[in-house]
Amino acid sequence: MSHFPPDLSPRPVIWAFGISRLRELFFEIVGEYEARAEVRVIASAYDDAVREVREAGSRRPDVVVAGGSNAAYLKTRVPVSVVQIGPTGLDIMHSLSRARWQSASVALVSPGETPPEIRNFVTAFGLDIVFSSYRSAQDAQACVLELREQGVEVVVGPGLVTDLAAAAGMGAVFLYSHASVRAAFDTALEVAQATRGEARRRQHIDNLLQHLRDGVVALDAQGRVEAINRPLAAALGVDPALAVGQPLATLAPDVVAALPDAHGDALLTLRGVSYVVHRGPLADAGEAQGAVLTFQESRAVERLDRTLRSAQLGHRFAARYRLEDLVGRSEPMERVRTLMRRYAKSDATVLVLGESGTGKEMVAQGMHRLSARRKFPFVAINCGAFPEALLESELFGYEEGAFTGARKGGKAGLIEAAHRGTLFLDEIGEMPLPLQSRLLRVLQEREVVRLGATEPTRIDIRIVAATHRSLAEAIETGAFRADLYYRLNILSIALPPLRERTEDIVPLAAQLLLQAAQREPRLANRVRGMEAAERLIADIGESLRRYGWPGNVRELQNVVERIAVELADADGSDAVLEPLASEAMRAIVPELFVRESRGEVEARTLRERSRHIEADEIRAALAACGGDREAACAMLGISKTTLWRKLGAVRRGEGSAG
Repeated sequence: MSHFPPDLSPRPVIWAFGISRLRELFFEIVGEYEARAEVRVIASAYDDAVREVREAGSRRPDVVVAGGSNAAYLKTRVPVSVVQIGPTGLDIMHSLSRARWQSASVALVSPGETPPEIRNFVTAFGLDIVFSSYRSAQDAQACVLELREQGVEVVVGPGLVTDLAAAAGMGAVFLYSHASVRAAFDTALEVAQATRGEARRRQHIDNLLQHLRDGVVALDAQGRVEAINRPLAAALGVDPALAVGQPLATLAPDVVAALPDAHGDALLTLRGVSYVVHRGPLADAGEAQGAVLTFQESRAVERLDRTLRSAQLGHRFAARYRLEDLVGRSEPMERVRTLMRRYAKSDATVLVLGESGTGKEMVAQGMHRLSARRKFPFVAINCGAFPEALLESELFGYEEGAFTGARKGGKAGLIEAAHRGTLFLDEIGEMPLPLQSRLLRVLQEREVVRLGATEPTRIDIRIVAATHRSLAEAIETGAFRADLYYRLNILSIALPPLRERTEDIVPLAAQLLLQAAQREPRLANRVRGMEAAERLIADIGESLRRYGWPGNVRELQNVVERIAVELADADGSDAVLEPLASEAMRAIVPELFVRESRGEVEARTLRERSRHIEADEIRAALAACGGDREAACAMLGISKTTLWRKLGAVRRGEGSAG
């Protein structure tokens, strides 16, 4: 991926290319640089020198030193810096002086055009010098032969030219001196150190890029690859080392065509994988010099979004109850705990059945705490506590401007809030039919569409629903969708009413009394531990077991709270612990001590039979009319108001009867 070798030796590496006299001059001064650099003198030039550098691979030098046209030739052909040896003004004076001692006919031959300062120097001192130049070895030979034809007797120039002049029988004065070669080596050391610093910086950046999970590529102003990491190279199917320096349009034309013209985001697919691509500026000193592209898998973006949503909402929605909070050792409760442990291992939807107050939400929370989703939100919503319009926005959320009064920026619904956790739908039987259809789609597709939105949001939730109603009867009356029922009733737990587990009533009441004592400092001195609570409750244990508890555990909790208040206000020492058997207690919880007369029981039974008969007639009429309440009113000969009132009585009767 990098232009530079991965292994940097302690000392800079310099290769000096020269033949004949320049090579000998290199050897004369190379010892002066052994402590500061690793210098290698190579008797090659032009194509041979280029081959030497390229075949070295990762062992190539940091910088090359060469003279004359050889240096100019290498600069455009090798992937390292080249320092050209330049003769000093003193070198030229000495060389021309020596040449004039040999002959009056002297030529100064330079690689490339003769510098103007040299021409000015010669003119200023009135020297009669012929100027000539060359660009290649062939040019040098032709140049020397032409000078000989012109009558030039001595040639001043670099090593190649002086060798050719000597071979042609002419005088030759070597142009370079120890000083000029030392100056070139000093410059090479500075270049090598700067090169190595840049190499280390690039390696550091390269290491950072390679550790990124997302794909990254840096482009220069012409769209050529400056750096690319392995994840993106693998996605594009290219070699990262060979991609550097190549136009991205050549490596991946489809990618370039899909990119935004300016800085921004785009969605594209590479080898069947969807990526979100961000294009940002690559600036140098405040000016854009290229672009940086980041490729992030869309699935990773979704996972991050879901994780952030869960992290932001998790602290607001937490399950408080555990399996151990379900008090009772009766056989029905042991069966409930066994099912909770078993179902907690699954992600299948659970339907919890039971009368009001039996602890359906406590069961849902306990399963959540036992499941693999326990670190994520537990979101509970009572489907019967909201008007239909409000329930829809609470469950599914909405986009900004979806309706009048919608919050700026929109709002995530409770289904989204439960992402990766558990959504508890209490009183699912009260959910309006239109919302049942939308909930069914959530269960099938595991995605939710906010009000006013066009794109769905993927979710990962476990559904636990609860009801005190008979959903089978609701299906017959058209109040509940059969397909939704089958989606919800995959796993089910039936909670027994309190009257069917009378052996649990006294221990449960004692536990509730202990909890009340922990909240009330005045009672804490009297109820010290479970044994003390059980002794107190034992006074009215028979009354507790005899009572029918239509409100189940919730009603029992209310009764215990009243008892706790009476105990906290009672005067006396720790020995005075008998108010539960007193007449005052009968006034506090009269329902535990009421004895119904036979006539009252018979009257209540007649009322219940009448209510059930009326309820059956209403259900039959609704079923016959396909759930059309207006048609049912016409069939029964009653008004809509009467129908609503009687339906309410039916629901209340079902709630108390289970």
